[in-house]
Formats: sequence, C-alpha cells, structure tokens
Amino acid sequence: HWLARYQINGAYEAIAVQPENLAAALSNLAADGLRGVNLTVPHKVAALDLVDRIDDTAQRIGAINTIVVEKDGKLAASNTDTFGFIENLRDHVPDQVGTAWSGRPAVILGAGGAARAICTALLDCGVSEIRLVNRTAARASALAETLPGLAQSATICAWADREGALADAGLLVNTTVLGMTGQDPLPLNLSNLPDDATVNDIVYAPLETALLAQARGRGNPVVDGLGMLLHQARPGFRAWFGTDPVVDDGLRQAVLAGL
Repeated sequence: HWLARYQINGAYEAIAVQPENLAAALSNLAADGLRGVNLTVPHKVAALDLVDRIDDTAQRIGAINTIVVEKDGKLAASNTDTFGFIENLRDHVPDQVGTAWSGRPAVILGAGGAARAICTALLDCGVSEIRLVNRTAARASALAETLPGLAQSATICAWADREGALADAGLLVNTTVLGMTGQDPLPLNLSNLPDDATVNDIVYAPLETALLAQARGRGNPVVDGLGMLLHQARPGFRAWFGTDPVVDDGLRQAVLAGL
C-alpha cells in the first residue's frame, strides 16, 4: 500500500526463516541487497545477539522487531511496538496521552512481549502505577522484576482479582490472545472501571472484540488494536525508504481486507 502510494520502487515480502537459520539469514541481509527486515515471533529475542547496534528502547524491552541495514553493512535494531502503541492512542484519545493517565493506575492484562513494550511506553509517559494482571502470577512478577524501571511502579494482581484491579484506573489494555478469533473469550466484567477510562485491546481479529463492545456500551473511550500494528511499521518504512508514511483509513481498509 505505502510503496504504491509513494511510488517507491521496492518490495516488502514475508520470508519464513527457521530459528536455526536466523543467524545466517541476518548475516546475509546486506549481501542480498536488502535494506532491512521486520521480525516476528519467535525471532524477536534471539536476534538481539545477532545485530550490531540496538537502540535504548529495544534494550529495555529485551526484544527487537525492526532491523535496518546501514551504509556500512552493520545491522541496527529497534523495537517499534512502544511507538505503535502510543501513536495508536494519540489517534483515538489525543487529549489523554501522557497527561490524563499519569496520576491514575493503568491495568495491563498479560505479561508477554507485547506487555513488556506497552509497560515501557507507559513508564515513558509518566504513569506511576501499573497493575499487572496475568493468569500466571509468576510471569507478571518476572515482568516487573526484569523490565527496567517497572519494579517500583508495578502492582501484581491475581487473575481472580482482575475485576477489582479496575477500580480508579485511567487505562485498561488487553495484551493477551483472549478474545481473539479462535481463542477463548476474555472473562472480564467492567463494572468497576471508571466511565472515563480508556479501553484498548491490541487484538485486531476481530477488530471489535467483546471487551471493546462491552466498554463502548458503557460509554468508555475505546481503541482497537489495528492502529498499533500499522503505526509500529512506520519507523522501519521511514528508515528503509526515506519517507514517513501516513496511517489513514485507506490503509486500515486495505489491511483489514487482507486479514
């Protein structure tokens, strides 16, 4: 979509790489004439040891999703999930980003890679309390202990107490697969959530999850997950092709048609 829109002579293609072949694939990027790649699971952590430069955000998160082949052939890595998360919220609730939430708790459901990136973004926005709610409490504790700066801001909440954790929150983010097409539903009653709290589900298939439908029905501002996916692609595209692309409804529709 972006290549055609900006009349760029290039290609963006999916390449399946087995974990045992990752090192060879990355070492050949420059020789293959590629300007860079995006990485997805299961390569985001393993690739940390295979690149030459890692930006600060990716270092803190402990995972990378974007690699740029620099002019000297070195591989520069970054994690753009934090950027994608915040820019998605800016699109939908611009008056709340970095201000309305800073004095109120944020509730994060899940403790995987997406949660690490989102917690990093929230810390950078000045959120002082992050309530981590995960089906396995030990994973939430591990996230709090291993993500720089999170330990002093994190409160670990048991999954059984997830609805109580919503009290006085300014933001609720689901980073789990619960509610995604083909997965179990997310069992969560929002009655304890303040009416003005923003609800974000990073799931984008379906676009309107049961969580978002419930939140919308009670008047909460809602943010779907597609924008995070689209915005996180912008920094890589800019680095590879020299153009800062726009996320608009045309792009959303094109991507939705392909899902």
